[in-house]
Amino acid sequence: MTEEEKLIALKAMVGGSDSDEVLSTYLKLAGRKIINRAYPYDSSVTEVPAQYDTLQCEIAAYMLNKRGAEGQTSHSENGISRSYENADVPSSMLKVVTPHVGVIK
Repeated sequence: MTEEEKLIALKAMVGGSDSDEVLSTYLKLAGRKIINRAYPYDSSVTEVPAQYDTLQCEIAAYMLNKRGAEGQTSHSENGISRSYENADVPSSMLKVVTPHVGVIK
């Protein structure tokens, strides 16, 4: 999936009211979360592996939808109740990312 395709998918997921710059920033942040999980000891990796393209869009949408309520642990108003697993991307979203390991020389 190209970056443009990811941007189009993210727009469809969140309604497209944000600028391309904002959406691209959230895609980059989501990509870093995946890369940090997949390659915890290799800072040279900069590209999200292709098998995680959809996950990158899902995480970006999650972070966009959470804006203004970062780290919220509980909220209830007019029958709507919110709470978050943690202040970051939930581990349940990142559990599908398989960490790569190597040999220390």
